[in-house]
Amino acid sequence: MSHMAKKDFSRFVSQDPIYALAERVVSDIVAIAKGYMKGVDPETVEYEIRRAYAYARDAHEGQLRKSGDPYIVHPAEAAKMLTILKPDLVTLQSCFLHDVPEDTERTVEDVEKEFGKEVAHIVSGMEKLSKLRYREEERSVWSLRKMFIAMSEDMRVILVKLADRLHNMTTLDYHPNPEKRRRIALETLNVYAPIADRLGIFDFKEALETECFRILYPEDYARITAELSELKIEQETFVNKAKDLIRELISPSVKIYDISFRVKSPFSIYKKMQRKGYDSVRDIYDLFAIRVITDTIPHCYEVLGAIHSAWTPVPKRFKDYIALPKENGYQSLHTTVVGMFQEFRKQPTEIQIRTMDMHRQAEIGVAAHFEYSETGNSRIAKDVYWVSELKEILEKSADGELMNEMKITLFDDRIFVFTPKGAVVNLARGSTPVDFAYSIHSDLGNHLMIAKANGKVVPLDYELKNGDRVEIITDKLRKPSVTWLSFVKTTRAREVIKAYINREQRDDILEKGRSILNSYLQKHFGKVLDKDMSILKVIDGRELDTKGKEDLLVQIGNLSRKPGSVIRAIREAHGIPYEKSGKTEAPQSVSSKIKSDESGKSDDGIPSVLIWGEKGIPYRMANCCSPVPGDRIVGYSSRFGITVHRVDCGSLKKGIFDRFIPAIWAGSETQQMRLKVEMTFQNKIGVLRKLTDIFFLMKINILEIAQKSEEGGKTARITFDLLTEEEDYYMYERLVERIRLAIPEYVDSKLLEMR
Repeated sequence: MSHMAKKDFSRFVSQDPIYALAERVVSDIVAIAKGYMKGVDPETVEYEIRRAYAYARDAHEGQLRKSGDPYIVHPAEAAKMLTILKPDLVTLQSCFLHDVPEDTERTVEDVEKEFGKEVAHIVSGMEKLSKLRYREEERSVWSLRKMFIAMSEDMRVILVKLADRLHNMTTLDYHPNPEKRRRIALETLNVYAPIADRLGIFDFKEALETECFRILYPEDYARITAELSELKIEQETFVNKAKDLIRELISPSVKIYDISFRVKSPFSIYKKMQRKGYDSVRDIYDLFAIRVITDTIPHCYEVLGAIHSAWTPVPKRFKDYIALPKENGYQSLHTTVVGMFQEFRKQPTEIQIRTMDMHRQAEIGVAAHFEYSETGNSRIAKDVYWVSELKEILEKSADGELMNEMKITLFDDRIFVFTPKGAVVNLARGSTPVDFAYSIHSDLGNHLMIAKANGKVVPLDYELKNGDRVEIITDKLRKPSVTWLSFVKTTRAREVIKAYINREQRDDILEKGRSILNSYLQKHFGKVLDKDMSILKVIDGRELDTKGKEDLLVQIGNLSRKPGSVIRAIREAHGIPYEKSGKTEAPQSVSSKIKSDESGKSDDGIPSVLIWGEKGIPYRMANCCSPVPGDRIVGYSSRFGITVHRVDCGSLKKGIFDRFIPAIWAGSETQQMRLKVEMTFQNKIGVLRKLTDIFFLMKINILEIAQKSEEGGKTARITFDLLTEEEDYYMYERLVERIRLAIPEYVDSKLLEMR
């Protein structure tokens, strides 16, 4: 990037009337960029923007758009749209230059010589992205020929592409070919709008969807926008009254930056009307939402309390995205209340509460995390954990090597699979058909009977692969199984299953927990629970009544808590020393179990924490006890989210039992389990081979095997001594389910021992 003592802009300005519009747009961009690049020399900002504009203008000289405008108007307008995201100078320059190598005689190498490697890299990425084409398959708009899970090394390529596509959509009416307009709109709706959504760029997502809606469904678009126009005055009157009343409710000590409202986009309204069967826009109760912006997180909850004290909240409509942010980083409190100004509005009213930082994040997503240098360059802040999780659907071009040429990094923590109709579902890597079903709808998961992947029946704990086409077959009589908790990977699936079994199968889960704990008690203390469960009287420094003890067993049964942690708590409560080989020794510290694998560590080398055994669930470390690797830890859930404490922290002594959440240091070694199983099969060739294949797939080692023929050789009773690589208390149930599915000769089985 060039730096001069005194910048001369005059040579970059054209007096030709044909460029009058482009010159005005560039002046707007300069003014906007100077406004948000506070630490950058204003002359540098203007010089670099105008220099890139002039270079692109001269390169595209003589070229016209279908609208009749000089070609340079397009990259200039796209760059102005991009300023919504407050991009750096490199990004703005790249936006001006993005079509130069493809549409002019100047090459990427020419761009690099003039503007440097960063700009050239973004422009080169744009050139390759422009070759991607979306082809609608006959049966489904949502089915893409090929799926790639990737993110370019420089996210600014995607940001420029989104701005480029948005401006193209606003001028698409000038294209003479209706079929081409439709294809471009479909590509935008199915590829680029979802990318904007994943990046959290709400403005771009909504604008792209609106333009697509206008082109693909012109009659519905006209009808919905007309109805919205009729409601505008009514909405503004309601909101103005609501603003005044909310301000009166909130304490003067709570700073309120703004109270406004947002209206659903026309396309969102259309989708909801189609889904719910509504005839009019007025039927949608969450048509618009009141938005309250305050200064701190505690004040967000204080505002929420004031609103709930004034109006009745709608059950199950409260969402705390502050404690548990969305995948794209979105944070806010959402609540829906009834009774607000009923003379104006009969429907419930949605209210969103957030801080100014959260609001900026909600509006421009990943771009909110640019950090600017004095030169106007930038980078994405390292602490934005989800930035590295950009994976979206890009359609395969004719050149099968295109993606390899784009410096694409594949990530291991997400997968994309298809529904039977071709819709794409984004899941955590390692997810199963059960996770897939619950990601679609709770009822689909709750009544899951058979799962198919690519047309073949698979076990319910089958690990889905990228590109799998998954089909779920349901039975209204089927119910969730507690066994599923031992292999599901997504939080949604786990919580829905757990809620169901805790409600409908509590007694069964309690007895399963009792059985699991008894096996550990027998191993460690040579006895099992008595009638009063007296050994559980004090756990983690808290005295438990009968319900508390039963809740503990339920937690063990539904895999919320490991029995090993209960054994440690019992030893501490009763002063029982740890024993090994007849010698008394101190309990092994967590730090001695930490693996050397760096994947379980944060940037500073300190192991991170797994909540519920999962990465990525937000938490914070407690200041009261300041846990460090080596400490035994536990999570505690409150309205402020999950806080990680040492288990002996004094502040937890009066904690509510149900709010304690399992937490371990990432990298802690898992324990193995021994199973002794007796199984009966029809005595046919190949059974043993099928069995060993299943053991291999489930990572189960055979320590000992004994076989005995019965019924004159018609059946065989086989006893296995097995060792698992993970501490899974439902491994036996999972094993039997796989055997039932894969081996028709299976007769019955019995779990003889688990330890």
